[in-house]
Amino acid sequence: MSEEKKAKPAGVWPAVKPFVNGGASGMLATCVIQPIDMIKVRIQLGQGSATQVTKNMLQNEGIGAFYKGLSAGLLRQATYTTARLGSFRILTTKAVAANDGKPLPLYQKALCGLTAGAIGACVGSPADLSLIRMQADATLPAAQRRHYKNAFHALYRIVSDEGVLALWKGAGPTVVRAMALNMGMLASYDQSVEFFRGSLGMGEAATVVGAGAVSGFFASACSLPFDYVKTQIQKMQPDVDGRYPFSGSLDCAMKTLKSGGPFKFYTGFPVYFIRIAPHVMLTWIFLNQIQKLEKSAGL
Repeated sequence: MSEEKKAKPAGVWPAVKPFVNGGASGMLATCVIQPIDMIKVRIQLGQGSATQVTKNMLQNEGIGAFYKGLSAGLLRQATYTTARLGSFRILTTKAVAANDGKPLPLYQKALCGLTAGAIGACVGSPADLSLIRMQADATLPAAQRRHYKNAFHALYRIVSDEGVLALWKGAGPTVVRAMALNMGMLASYDQSVEFFRGSLGMGEAATVVGAGAVSGFFASACSLPFDYVKTQIQKMQPDVDGRYPFSGSLDCAMKTLKSGGPFKFYTGFPVYFIRIAPHVMLTWIFLNQIQKLEKSAGL
């Protein structure tokens, strides 16, 4: 009986381990990146350049403004990244098994990344919506501010004021963005690791930083247009007649293209890249450290 009790957790832990590790590493990375993410959102909302946004936030709102919405960011990582990295590990493990244990070609890794990104985005969309709402709240006129206290209060208010389905407002572009981001991040990261480590003979730390920067660039380039549309959809409010500025993601994309051209979708790209690349690197670094600690603890 005692042996069966010991064997049971051993069987459960390997299954949940990728999800727990992925969520924990993403949450730790978010704690470091949150101020940059806040600046990125303010730039996309038309508050000025990175320097202007930073200066105005410090003068008008204080240092705490950079961490506004942190609870929603952590909740997003606890849902989105947990599901994304956990699903990716399960998908790749099964794909390797189906491939007779041989390494996966790049296109199969990309397909696993696309699928995992879609799964993670569907799970994390409510938390992502609350994060955008909380970050954008201070930019609205006083009469239009929602005054969310934290992520859970935001979710409660959204459900009570707009209905349960409102939690997935903008879920379409969120899913597409996540698929694009994961394809760019995971595929380019694996290729970069092979290049830096195999061709250049770089050490582990340099390889992680270099590959993370490369994958961060491709993740940013692939996902920023979708992120821009998603942000515009999620923060829009009706006018005095009850009409929204965009009828949907496609309408937002077409109006943006018509008014600002294709480069409008890349508004805030430098800050977006600076936010994505370190988060990618930190997530992998924290994940590796967590795995080392688990291994030393016999988990």
